[in-house]
Amino acid sequence: MAKKLSGILAPICTPFVNQEVSIERVRENMHQYRTVALAGYFALGSNGENKSLTENEKLELLETVVSEKAENQVVLAGAGFESTRQTIEFSKKVAGLGADFVTIVTPSYFKKRLTDEAMVRYFTEVADALPIPVVVYNAPGFTGMTVSVGVIGKISQHPNIAGMKDTSKGNMSGYLEAADDDFDVLSGTVSTLFESMALGATGGVVSLANAFPEPCCRLFEKYQSGDMQGARDLHYRLFRLNRAVSGSFGVAGVKYAMELGGYHGGDPRLPLLPITEEGKASVRDAVKMANLF
Repeated sequence: MAKKLSGILAPICTPFVNQEVSIERVRENMHQYRTVALAGYFALGSNGENKSLTENEKLELLETVVSEKAENQVVLAGAGFESTRQTIEFSKKVAGLGADFVTIVTPSYFKKRLTDEAMVRYFTEVADALPIPVVVYNAPGFTGMTVSVGVIGKISQHPNIAGMKDTSKGNMSGYLEAADDDFDVLSGTVSTLFESMALGATGGVVSLANAFPEPCCRLFEKYQSGDMQGARDLHYRLFRLNRAVSGSFGVAGVKYAMELGGYHGGDPRLPLLPITEEGKASVRDAVKMANLF
């Protein structure tokens, strides 16, 4: 039986020491993550600074995540490139290291020519070539490309395309309506997790889970158990906190929040700048106001 995408997954960050990847700190973070209720991880994604890593760094990071996860947790690995050929080649390496799913962001450099027809063919050819399932990563904030409802309607029928992570705004209803019943849709931010689950999403890949996985998982659990008022109240606290962290400071804010949560975050890799002292104070205030523990 194919694995399902459900629950809360952390799109894990990459800790650097003097701008070099610290596998030791990745391992220490994983030792903590595997003790909480996370369903799994999205490695080598935007929060992992995928585009700032070499191929060797990506593979070493992924190998560490796979080896250190809990037995019941799954690993999604970012493997999208601008060409179908590159995506397939790297995805096969990812599969060989034990990832459960490959997560494929849309190509975007030639976005004016990347029609729905081109996108259907891209995802279909990648899925046909791989031994593990594909998860579509819809990230228009980074790519400038929004996967259309029509594309999802077609590719969701493919037996080796398992679902999607959606970080777009206002498209969730259309995707869920168009998608095949076996196609799992995950919210791409805790800010829309509650409303997305109400529409039929099966969970979320949320950056705030890097720093505060327990309350993010608690929101999912409350919703699943039917505690709508508890879930709603927690949603608003996490919504405000997420707006003050990722919404205001991006990856640098998430990594600083991780430090406050007891994890290794550190600075992003240049040219991304570290969070300022003023920004840190703002995040600390927001964490205090959220009163999560």
